[in-house]
Amino acid sequence: MQVTKEVPAKVLGTFTKNSHFSFPSFGSSELQSFCQLEIENLTNKYPIFWCRIVHYDPSIGNHQEVTHQPENQYISQETLAYLNSEAWLVNFLPSFTFSEIDISCFTSSSCYTCPLGYRNQKPEYILILAHQHLPLKLQEEVRRTAMLVSKYLDIYLETLRQKAEVQLLEHVLQRTGHQLRQPLGLIRLYAENLYLGLIDSPWQEQAAIIRESIQDLDTNLTDLIYCSQKAKLRVAPHDLKSLVAESIQGLKGLIVQKNLQVSYSETSDILSIDRLQMKQVFDNLLSNAVHFSPVSGKINCNWQIFQNEVLIQISDQGPGLSTDDLNKIFTPFYSRRLGGTGLGLTIAKKIVLDHHGSLWANNSPQGGAQFYISLPRSY
Repeated sequence: MQVTKEVPAKVLGTFTKNSHFSFPSFGSSELQSFCQLEIENLTNKYPIFWCRIVHYDPSIGNHQEVTHQPENQYISQETLAYLNSEAWLVNFLPSFTFSEIDISCFTSSSCYTCPLGYRNQKPEYILILAHQHLPLKLQEEVRRTAMLVSKYLDIYLETLRQKAEVQLLEHVLQRTGHQLRQPLGLIRLYAENLYLGLIDSPWQEQAAIIRESIQDLDTNLTDLIYCSQKAKLRVAPHDLKSLVAESIQGLKGLIVQKNLQVSYSETSDILSIDRLQMKQVFDNLLSNAVHFSPVSGKINCNWQIFQNEVLIQISDQGPGLSTDDLNKIFTPFYSRRLGGTGLGLTIAKKIVLDHHGSLWANNSPQGGAQFYISLPRSY
């Protein structure tokens, strides 16, 4: 086994940091804050002085609006009344089509709109007022903002859908787990008694298989019940590098067997985490990397430390992830490993989400799978 420590690369994989686009724990307030930030970003650019974003919020089942108007800018009540009435919405243009609205009868200002989409059968759009006609460069920036907000809304909607599915799954698993726990305990007790009562008997080997199978079922049931539980974190400061090194050490036998080279970053950081739960995440991701790595392959575990978060990347040189894998890899009971329960990555994602982080996967351009964990530096 070769385990080396590396200084992290400037950029991990294809991940890039954006100053105003991250992976929050979604909610209506975060959505409103994001839109407000994008509006202020536009109104800071002359000649735009007023901006509004109208969007559909599925968490409350209604359209919401976010408006920004600097205090030193005056807009007549007639102009605002006309804009609020949406009487100017005569043509429902394709999404991200930048167009001018004629409001010359109310004001000398220029008015523009750019649709985000048409969720829930009503238009979503960016509406802006400017002191003069916008140059093409600024028009393109408004379009890019519309696309960014629309993408954020898509992610927000998908997150709400996943949360609803997780809540249903938690309820089903909790009921199923408790219903199976008692009879399985009785079967395990009788299997143990049967094994002990068949010493020196040719049937003892079969009794041993029954006992081990019951133990496997009990382990899987424990995983199921864990999936159904709410977060119960015991958060304390822990060293990231030490935690990764411990997980690698626990896989030493398999790493030696396949003659793998495992490297991880030399730098470290203190994170506020539940140590046992986060170790389970690293155990799972590194175990998968070892399992799918070819003989004499390389596994890299690098991280970058930012002001408020740390980004961790685990990559291997295995066969990579298919399109089906990328769509289902965190879905309960989906597994590519023979005999796997399909719960390891589901539990890992749940733990990371409980820590207000994110976990996702893609394929490395050089081949192999790579997983990313984004964690806040303080919980």
